[in-house]
This record gives sequence, structure tokens and C-alpha cells, in this order.
Amino acid sequence: MRTTLADSSARNLVQGYRTGEFSPREVIDAVLARIDARESVVNALWAHNRDEVIAQADASTQRWLKKESIGALDGVPITIKENIATKAIAVPLGAASTVLTPAGEDAPPSARVRQAGAIILAKTTMPDLGMLSSGLSSFHKLTSNPWNPTWNPGGSSAGGGASAAVGYGPLHMGTDIGGSLRLPGAWNAVVTLKPSNGRIPINPPFFGRVAGPMTRTTADAALLMSVVSAPDARDYMSLPPADIAWDSYNEFSPKGKRIALHLDAGCGLAVEPHTVAAITAAAKTFEDAGAIVELIPPFFSEEALHELDTFWRVRGWVDYNDMPAERRKLLLPFIIEWLSAGENVSSVELMRCVNRKLEVRKTTQLATEKYDFVLSPVSPVLTYPVHWAMPTNDPANAMAHIGFTVPYNMSEQPASSINAGFAPDGRAIGLQISGRRFDDLGVLQATHWYEKARPAVANPDWEIPSNADSYGGDLL
Repeated sequence: MRTTLADSSARNLVQGYRTGEFSPREVIDAVLARIDARESVVNALWAHNRDEVIAQADASTQRWLKKESIGALDGVPITIKENIATKAIAVPLGAASTVLTPAGEDAPPSARVRQAGAIILAKTTMPDLGMLSSGLSSFHKLTSNPWNPTWNPGGSSAGGGASAAVGYGPLHMGTDIGGSLRLPGAWNAVVTLKPSNGRIPINPPFFGRVAGPMTRTTADAALLMSVVSAPDARDYMSLPPADIAWDSYNEFSPKGKRIALHLDAGCGLAVEPHTVAAITAAAKTFEDAGAIVELIPPFFSEEALHELDTFWRVRGWVDYNDMPAERRKLLLPFIIEWLSAGENVSSVELMRCVNRKLEVRKTTQLATEKYDFVLSPVSPVLTYPVHWAMPTNDPANAMAHIGFTVPYNMSEQPASSINAGFAPDGRAIGLQISGRRFDDLGVLQATHWYEKARPAVANPDWEIPSNADSYGGDLL
């Protein structure tokens, strides 16, 4: 894949528009050419209206020619996960069971980027009900990992992670309730930020659920945060408006920072050796620059993970039970088996699960409060076969890979994902950097510092092999 304008950062695009070096229409033409070359295999997009996209690009081009840009993202392509509503487009939730009713209005992130002049390129794919770490869906075509189509892109922000990696423009918006930004971020070698809950208003809000950026660089993540973190009254769980200097993302020194190294989640799948080595090396990079690094013990547990999983199964069963009988059967069999375990959960057990969510919030905050940041794997394992629903591919043990990510959804603390290396077979290894609650900027600053300080072997060059679409055989 030859690097083109489709691979340029959002900040470089805006600068190029400002100087007249190139236009939004030229950029969109490059992105559309990339889509033509790769989308038949990657399958990351949905509701992609080329005529509308070109019209948006032409309008932006005229604004820039007249020096009348309307916002920080004027003319910059962006994709939006299909569970984040955009006006007049249905919200299928990745599931063939969903009745396709056009959304009446933009959700807050969509509204903010549209007001800032971004070109909404398409919606991106997700698995059924957002409850798989995969590009497997009963509604969409199978989304694959651009680095190798036999590899899984992760999920549930599958299409967003794949779009960022393959170069469908620089900006992508996803969501995360247990790792759905950071997991595809890790397995596609892109940058993601799960912000503090409520930092980016969403509609509808839900406990633990956030929207966040998926980009190739932390600089672009900061730029997108400066737009989508604007207040919106529709999110009744959002944080108060805050004046955050997102452009100071590059102002950071590790010297004197207290940093925890967290290598054992206390539950789920064991961390594979290449991941241990990469995350330990990342911690050494911070330590060599003056940070005070210490290993911390697990603060999560199998019991806690099981009860969070049970809560989600009950929630899924309720949604499933509300569907017309003829539509329920359209869901993936894996999802039906997984959520069916929620059918006979007692009210007492469900209350334990609710209380466990609060307990995880407390234990995570207390375990990490004395540290400025915590470094850990995003996932204990590398990516897996593209047609699998989860790393275990087992509905009975579906959430065994989220032990490092889900605690921060419950505790509402910000956490990023950034590439920290590659296994010998080329599979990416994600580093999670979490921070104290509300310190979204600090997490981005630490992530940006590592992005610049990490060894060259951990830095994706984005020259995805031109024959990536023709790889054959099994992953493992």
C-alpha cells in the first residue's frame, strides 16, 4: 500500500487546507481510492454514500478557498461507529434482528463533528449488540484485520479499528463498555482513548459506556477530543463542562512520575510471553526517563469478572426477550447462547452483580490512586482467527480476555491503547496506559510521550503489505 493523502494525519490535513497545498476533495478522492482497493476484504464500512461524501468534500473545498472554514475539522474525513446515531441513518447495532428505523437526530459525537466541518465518510461495523470482541456480525459482512485478513480486528469497535489501520482517513469514533475501543486498538496497532465516563457526551448513556477516538496518532486523538468533549444536555450522566488544553498533549515528562506495572489481572486468560516482554519493556522506557515504576498485584478477580458477565447476560436476555420471536432467531447463535444464560438469574444474584459493579469501581480506584499512571497489557492474548467471536470462542467463557480493560469502565478512569511491539508473526501488542479519574489529558500526554519514545520496532510504519488481502490459511 503506497502512502497517500488517505494516510495523512488530521492535523496535517488541516494545515494543508490552510496553505492551499491540497484540498478536501483531493483528500476524499484518495480515501475513496483506498476504500476501492481494500474494502472488499476489510469490510469495515456501512452506510457509505459516495455522492454525499463527495458533495461534503466539494463544499468544504469552497469554504477553504474563500477562507471561511467552519470548524477545527473542516474537510477532515471521519468514520463513526454505527451505534452512534447519525440523522436519517438506521442504528442496526450489528444485528440482523434490529428493525432499521432511521435516526431522528445526530447523537452528541456526530453532532459535534458535523458542526466542526468534518466529512462523515461512513458508519463503521460492529458485532451483534456490541457484545463480541470481533468483526463477526449477523448484519454486516465479516470485518477483517487489515494487517492480515485471517486475523480478527477485535471489537466491538471492529470497523473503527480496521478503518484507522487501513487508512480510511485519520479520524474514527468508537464506543467502549468493557474494552471495545482498546481491544481493536491493540489488535490493529492504532491509538485509542477510553475517556473518563461522561467526558464525551453520548445518547443514550449507560453505566460504563463511553465514546472515544480511534486514530493513528495521539495528536489526532487530542484534536478529536477537543471537538467531541463539548457539552450536550442529552447526556444526563456527562461530566460538567471543562476547559481542557487538549493541544498540550505533547507537554509531558516521566521524571518523578509514579507508575505502576500491572502484569496479572487476577482473572481470565494468562498473559502470553510476547505481551509480558513488550509491556515490561515499555515500563523500562518510562523508568529510564526518570519515572518511579513498581509492580502491583492483581485487584480484579474471577468472581468479579463472572458477575459483570452475568449482569450483561441478563441485560442481553431482557433485550432479546423484547424482540419479536421471528427476529430473535436472526441473531448469531453465539450471542443467543451467551445471553440465554441470563434467563434464570434470580433477583438476589442480579443484585449481587449490581453491587459488584460498584465494588469494582471502588477497588480499582483505591488500587491505582497513589500512581500517576498504570501500565498493563490491553489484552492478555494476541489476535485470533477472523471468524471467531471471542479469543476463547466459547460462550461459557466469553469475557476471559477483558480483565485488564473492564475495571476502568467500572471505575470511570481514562485509559488508552497504543502499540508496544509485535510478536514474531507480526501480530500487534497493545499497551494500556490508565490514569486517575478525570485525568484524560494526562493519559493522552503519557501516551504521546511513549509514542515518541518507544523503540522503532514498536512503531507501525503503516505500510500494510500490498498483498495483505491475499493471505491464506489459518491464523494458528
